[in-house]
Amino acid sequence: MKIWSPAVPPRPGCLHRRLRRLLARELPHGLSLGPSTLRPWASANFVGARHLFPCAFAVGEAEPLRAALQARLEGAEWHLPGHIVADTAVEVAGEASELRIEILTVED
Repeated sequence: MKIWSPAVPPRPGCLHRRLRRLLARELPHGLSLGPSTLRPWASANFVGARHLFPCAFAVGEAEPLRAALQARLEGAEWHLPGHIVADTAVEVAGEASELRIEILTVED
C-alpha cells in the first residue's frame, strides 16, 4: 500500500490529474484553477478520494457564480475509468474572489 503525502505530487497517470483536466473544461470563462490537492477518503463501504480545487475569478459576484458552477458540475459527465464521482460541492472561499471546488470520487 502506498503511503499518501501532500508533499508528493500525483503520478502522471493519476486520477487526480485526469479529473483536473476534465474540470478545467467545465469551468466558465474567467475562472482559473489554482494548485489542487487530494486526500484519501474511506467509509465503511467505499474507498476513494477528496479532490480540492481552488478557483480564482476577477469579475462578478461570488454567490451567483458559485450557484451557477454548482449546477453545471452536478450535470457534468465525468469519464473516470474505475471510479465514480459521488459528490461535487462549490463553496465561496475566505476571500470574495475565490471559490473552492471539492469533488468526492469512489472506486467503482
